[in-house]
Amino acid sequence: MHLLEVENLTKRFGGLTAVNNVSFHIDEGEIVGLIGPNGAGKTTMFNLITGFLKADSGTVKFRGENILGLAPHKIVNKGLARTFQVVRPFRHLPTIANVLVALKSPRGSDKIEWIKTRQRKALELLEDVGLSEMMMEPAEILAHGDLKRLEIARALGTNPDLLLLDEPFAGLNPIETDLLTKSLQTINLDGHTMVIVEHKLHALMKLAKRVLVLHYGEKIAEGRPEEITKNKKVIEVYMGKEK
Repeated sequence: MHLLEVENLTKRFGGLTAVNNVSFHIDEGEIVGLIGPNGAGKTTMFNLITGFLKADSGTVKFRGENILGLAPHKIVNKGLARTFQVVRPFRHLPTIANVLVALKSPRGSDKIEWIKTRQRKALELLEDVGLSEMMMEPAEILAHGDLKRLEIARALGTNPDLLLLDEPFAGLNPIETDLLTKSLQTINLDGHTMVIVEHKLHALMKLAKRVLVLHYGEKIAEGRPEEITKNKKVIEVYMGKEK
């Protein structure tokens, strides 16, 4: 059984079809990339899967259960969490407190080992994303790249089996990108399956073992990174057709 199975998912906004009959699956332990130009439907896809938008048709199954139509908090408590392009931390709270809030969730609370306190678990999650030295700093003073990493730590606080990351490398310099790449690899080895939307393809291709490509709401390609980078249709989408 697939961890996540999306079948014939469709979403329209008036006359615009943002996601058009898309199907794919995610298996446990994978890191899968979801790419495409701006407006391809990637974030809309995340919003449909996580309950922030209602689909017009199709199914989304998580561990065999159709979760389409469930409220976002119910989906999170089943073990499916996500980050957002636009981060919205509790800006006046310390960095560690932002993670502690996530650990208060039913699933986050249930999964804390009995020998650990919430504070210790929160610190470990900050260490995972390279923010432990800023644990007492209010979130409002963090740089954009640090806020992106905090967003990941907060999502991890809900103890997801599947983590959807929306442009995690946006705003990061090359050194920060390399550090986060290593962190995500470690997080994956700790048992978290991931789907990553990202425009920094060089960074994404280091992580993903499989890549899905959307264009105008349709899935136009799927395969290993080396196959996708040579796919004629994908090259045309990104570079334009040769004249």
